[in-house]
Amino acid sequence: MDKPRQGWAGLWNISFGFFGIQIGFALQNANMSRVFQSLGSSIDDLPALWVAAPLTGLLVQPIVGHMSDRTWLGRLGRRRPYFLAGAILATIALIGMPASGGLLMAALLLWMLDASLNVSMEPFRAFVGDMLRRDQHTAGYAVQTAFIGAGAVVGSLFPYALEHFGISNAAALGEIPDTVRYSFWAGGLALLLAVVWTVVSTREYSPQEMAAFGQAEDDGAADTAGALARRNILSGLPWIVAGGLVALAVWAWALEKEVYLLAALLGGYGIATGLAIRMARAGRSTSMLAGIVGDFSGMPPLMKRLAFVQFFSWSALFIMWINTTPVVAQYHFGSADPASAAYQEAGNWVGVLFSVYNGVAAIAALAVLPMLSARIGKARTHALCLVAGAAGFAGFMILRDPTALILCELGIGVAWASILAMPYAILASSLPQSKLGIYMGLFNVFVVLPQLLVATVMGSIMKAFFPGEPIWTMAFAAGTLLVAALASFRIATPD
Repeated sequence: MDKPRQGWAGLWNISFGFFGIQIGFALQNANMSRVFQSLGSSIDDLPALWVAAPLTGLLVQPIVGHMSDRTWLGRLGRRRPYFLAGAILATIALIGMPASGGLLMAALLLWMLDASLNVSMEPFRAFVGDMLRRDQHTAGYAVQTAFIGAGAVVGSLFPYALEHFGISNAAALGEIPDTVRYSFWAGGLALLLAVVWTVVSTREYSPQEMAAFGQAEDDGAADTAGALARRNILSGLPWIVAGGLVALAVWAWALEKEVYLLAALLGGYGIATGLAIRMARAGRSTSMLAGIVGDFSGMPPLMKRLAFVQFFSWSALFIMWINTTPVVAQYHFGSADPASAAYQEAGNWVGVLFSVYNGVAAIAALAVLPMLSARIGKARTHALCLVAGAAGFAGFMILRDPTALILCELGIGVAWASILAMPYAILASSLPQSKLGIYMGLFNVFVVLPQLLVATVMGSIMKAFFPGEPIWTMAFAAGTLLVAALASFRIATPD
């Protein structure tokens, strides 16, 4: 017995909540550098202020994935409680963000916003796999990507559209423009309503129904614990040593202090590994720590290869989200002063550019990816799309007309569509159903780690080699996408 085939209405309902979640992410990605600089931050401080976002994702996603695999709350089901709780908290953060009285408050609200969005987002990835037959996974993630693109278009265009309706886009240093203020408020409401739609319009399959589909709820905890218990108790030591060496390098070479966070994470994972092995040997197979560490170390080979691709793909994206506003303002609008009208105009134009790449992604997800993957396979489709994205980032180095940057966004949009759809479509069809949540959460660690690395290390690189020249961040983005593309060509999938 297989799951019922979903029609377009079912696919719509399953993924519509992501439309609202992506409005929240788009407002964050397109405007937080602008908010920070409007409140008095220098461009060199932006990576440190942004570090909250990837750190929360790194901690939240595996935990939520692990918990959602083991949750069943009657009518609310397995994944939907997390959608709803995350949406409520994210809405509160979006409403509070424009009232930030300083950088500390804005950074704390960014932390809350990103954590809440991750609580909602991570189960949505597994939700598609829960609700759809394997032969519908590509279509399901394509529809989800289309909603992500559409939500990002709406979120990115909010400030630009409001200015054209007469809302003030100017603000003195230390204040946030009204266009951004009203955009965050409207975005919070849209996010909540979209997620509530999915919660109300869908019904998750119960554990008994999943068993009838041949997808029993055995989570494999005993196997995971057994494999973990057989590992050497000193397995975490190399991670601790690596963390110590990174900390020593920061001190010896006077690197950015944020890199200490990377050292702490490496050392922390080493300590967690040792504790998890002890728990497994003591028979505590149901502990969250043992489960997460065991599943992370026991990832399937295909997932490991895809994780390498994700790492380099998302490095480019996070470089773009942090640096596009400063780059466009300085090189295309002629102003690096956040208090200037030209800078605020550049901020609005970045919103337009971001809406273009997201709009292209929405179209490409439905019209290009399914057709191309059917012809040449998912992995090769992903590789070609990443090459298109690399060309788009390289265009920032050459073009100086702001309008011409739309050409760059076409390539970036195609890459964005594939990054959001193809790896998850490959994974959902090859992972055990009972561990879909935790594996999706762990896979997203490789979305978060590069963001954290960019936020901590990129500042040191730019200060050392390209001081005051943020345009070179786009060259780094192009290079990382090319590495990801080459790695994608080496992935063999049973297409």
